[in-house]
Amino acid sequence: MFGSTPPPQSEASPFHPRSPYAAAKVAAHWYTVNYREAYGLFACNGILFNHESPRRGENFVTRKITRAVGRIRLGLQTKVFLSNLSAARDWGFAGDYDDAAAGGGRRVRGRHGGVPHGGGVPPGRIQLRRTKLERPCGHRPTVGFQDLVKMMVDHDIEIAKREKVLVDAGYIAAQQQP
Repeated sequence: MFGSTPPPQSEASPFHPRSPYAAAKVAAHWYTVNYREAYGLFACNGILFNHESPRRGENFVTRKITRAVGRIRLGLQTKVFLSNLSAARDWGFAGDYDDAAAGGGRRVRGRHGGVPHGGGVPPGRIQLRRTKLERPCGHRPTVGFQDLVKMMVDHDIEIAKREKVLVDAGYIAAQQQP
């Protein structure tokens, strides 16, 4: 949604979408605003930054990395291929975003932060301000970045174990990167 808008971004920052997907999110945002204002509906928007879990699609950089770790650990792959290593994002656990949207609040167990990575995302740095959610709702992340990485790697190691059974039995060939 924000694209090349300078960080930090908030709901008051101008939108500058840089992909069809981002443009569609901005359009949905404005549809909601227009219906709320025109018809007095209770309708709100959530601007959610990168939220990750083991269910994240394998074309996203987080899953590219965790899938590669699982496959490398089991000898199915030797390298991971990424593009822009200087890009950075603030990643959070999808379950925390879901809890925040549903009004749940929990204690802090850890904090996630921006980390360098590449592939599947435009270059740049995203810095978010979550104080508008933290102050009135008391919501804070419950899954820290290291716990999130472990959760995703453990999941992808299990997938790699199943893949290795098929490779060892000759049903499929090991690929460098799926």
